[in-house]
Amino acid sequence: MRVVQFMIPGQGRRLGVIEEETVIDLTSSDSSLTSVYAAFQTAFAKQISFTRFQKEAATAPGNTRYSYSDLLEGTPGEDSAYLLPPVDHPDPHCLLVTGTGLTHTGSMQSRDQMHAHAEDASQTDSAKMFAMGLAGGKPSSGKRGVSPEWFYKGNGTILRGQRDRLDIPGFALDGGEEPEIVGCYVIAPDGTPRRLGFVLGNEWSDHETETINYLYLAPSKLRTCAIGPELNTDFDFVDLTIRCTVRREGKIIYESGDLKTGAEFMCHSLENCEDHHFKYPQHRQPGDVHLHFLGTSKLSHSTRNWKYETGDEIRIEAPGFSSPLVNTVLKNVHSDTLPIKVEPA
Repeated sequence: MRVVQFMIPGQGRRLGVIEEETVIDLTSSDSSLTSVYAAFQTAFAKQISFTRFQKEAATAPGNTRYSYSDLLEGTPGEDSAYLLPPVDHPDPHCLLVTGTGLTHTGSMQSRDQMHAHAEDASQTDSAKMFAMGLAGGKPSSGKRGVSPEWFYKGNGTILRGQRDRLDIPGFALDGGEEPEIVGCYVIAPDGTPRRLGFVLGNEWSDHETETINYLYLAPSKLRTCAIGPELNTDFDFVDLTIRCTVRREGKIIYESGDLKTGAEFMCHSLENCEDHHFKYPQHRQPGDVHLHFLGTSKLSHSTRNWKYETGDEIRIEAPGFSSPLVNTVLKNVHSDTLPIKVEPA
């Protein structure tokens, strides 16, 4: 099942299910269903699966339909309907955005290219972490494997959706695309993590800052990010091809080529990544939503001689999985180049 959240100016949020070229508006027949989060909570209370609940809701009499292509072209903040991130939380501070790196075959090479000053690339921390994943990232059932790299990006305030803008703050040195699959989870009332499905994501980071020193990786991740345009509840996370294209004034300035993702192309299993994220009790608080980026094999940063500018368009696509995720760049969005002054309480 492919699920979207969208906004109709003047009417509010809607929850929809994609059927061929149309979106069935579940909110039109049940005004309480304005989000994936609300649908999950209702399904859990009814003791049926999230997918089954939405399939049944999609057959309700009185559901209206919208053109999916029109929604895909909608721009946030304008008068026409537009897509929201396909998974969010009514309280953005109860949504945690995190990620796992060094999970894919090419990821260690990309990381080492950013830290080329290392005397022996085979002995970098990246190489060591990647080797640990190869050796113990796919444990047998019931066993705990080696921990992957883990990082924090922010809460729901950094989340962007289809055709929304990705920020380059005034203090940043650059922007950097990271085309990935994102696991989407909600913590059930009983404290059990429940996987809603997967979405396309752009784990937008500042690789120029990270290049200065590996210990700057953590602050380089504190940027906006994008997911969407739809939630796929049926993906088995085995084999998927992703492509990324960047256009400036209509001309292509970067093409990633085919990027493989899924269990076949990772040194850590999905189950191992999930285990090491949710093993922490603070990550199992009932009602919270988690969006976890699962890594990529290639970045443009180490191979390009340009930096991102306002208006650049980033397109991430995965045929057969989701419609493309499209975002534009907005540079120097914050007037935060001067030090922040803290006032006495």
